[in-house]
Amino acid sequence: MTLFNDTDLFTIGNGQKKYIDLPDLELMHYEGFIPKAEADEYYTVLLSNTPWQQYKIPMYDKIVTSPRMIAWYGEQEVVDENALPWTPELLALRRKVEQETGLQFNAVLLNLYRDGNDSVAWHSDKEHKIGRNPNIASLTFGQTRPFKFRHKTNKEIGQVEIPLHHGTLLLMSGTTNTHWEHHIPKSSKDMLPRVNLTFRQLKKF
Repeated sequence: MTLFNDTDLFTIGNGQKKYIDLPDLELMHYEGFIPKAEADEYYTVLLSNTPWQQYKIPMYDKIVTSPRMIAWYGEQEVVDENALPWTPELLALRRKVEQETGLQFNAVLLNLYRDGNDSVAWHSDKEHKIGRNPNIASLTFGQTRPFKFRHKTNKEIGQVEIPLHHGTLLLMSGTTNTHWEHHIPKSSKDMLPRVNLTFRQLKKF
C-alpha cells in the first residue's frame, strides 16, 4: 500500500539491462531493477520519512540554495555532511545494489526533485571525496526525468540522454566522472516527485 495513487502513473521500464560504452563513458542501465510494487513501497517510505533539507552550496563566486532537497546517509567517519545513520530500507537497497554490481558502498546521497522546477546543474562529482574514476550507483523512484551527459573536452561527441524510470539502476564507472558531466534539467511540464539515491564509496577523512 502506498500513500499516493500517483504511483500508478510511473513508468517502470522494460526490465532490460544494457551497457553504454562511448569514449570515456561507461554506463550500465538496468530498467526495472526494482519491480513496480516494491518500487512503489520504497518511493512512499523515502518520500515521507526522509528528513529532507535544502542545502546552501557554493556556486562560482556566490552561495546559492540547492534547487532540490537533499539528505546524506552513511558511516560517520566518511561522510562529513551531517550524515544520518542507515535506515532498514536504505540498507536493503544498498545490499541489492551491491549484489547486482559486485561493488561496495559506504554512503548514499538522496535527492528529492519535488516538481519540474527542481534540477541539478551540469557537474561531475568531487574527486577529493570519492577518488579518481569512482563507481557511482544511481537508483530512481518516482517521476521519470531525463539524465543528460556531455563530454568535458570532446565537443564532437554529442550529448547522451537517458530517461531514468521508476525502479531504474544506473551505474557510472571507469572514467565517466573524470571526463563527463551530467545534469537533470528543469521542465515546464507537470511533474510528480522523483527520489534519487546515489550510492558511493567515500574515502575516510
